[in-house]
Amino acid sequence: MNRVLLTALPSLLVLGALTACATADPTPVPAAGTTTSAVAKTTTTPAGPPPAPEPAAEGQCPYLASSVVQEANGQLVRKVRLSAGQPDPACFFYANATDVQLSVWVFRGEPETAKAVVDRAAPVADSSPATVPAGWNGGSLTTATGAVYAVAKGGNAVVVTSNQKQTIKTRRIAETVVGNLGL
Repeated sequence: MNRVLLTALPSLLVLGALTACATADPTPVPAAGTTTSAVAKTTTTPAGPPPAPEPAAEGQCPYLASSVVQEANGQLVRKVRLSAGQPDPACFFYANATDVQLSVWVFRGEPETAKAVVDRAAPVADSSPATVPAGWNGGSLTTATGAVYAVAKGGNAVVVTSNQKQTIKTRRIAETVVGNLGL
């Protein structure tokens, strides 16, 4: 009987070890000559709007003439600065050396991001509906420092801010920009 145990014991130990390995790692081992691939799942949450652009260098606005700003906003334009963004940099029109009288930001990207740009500039809860030019939607708002008119259509957004309290001025500039860029 001892002899039966001595011959069966090594087999039982190997069988026990194989069983332990099988339960510890349930991942099947591929056969020789086969390949496996893993598919990584990534979930992305929509990012909020990009940061508002900042003036970076002096220049001429490629889509809005200073004379149009002077006429619409009622102030002389002393200088123009542009953001680093391309192809449509944000344009900052100055009334004097330090005070921005009017700024225009054209955003092109995903529709959700364009809407977020508009919602940040003119929050729905605080602004009046803006629907000009035709097919564009957003908000119009008088602020403590002036006025803002922000509209989006598809993946495009136009945000105009002014140091003047009349939103009609910012709306006219937004219409001009949309027309000049063919948006």
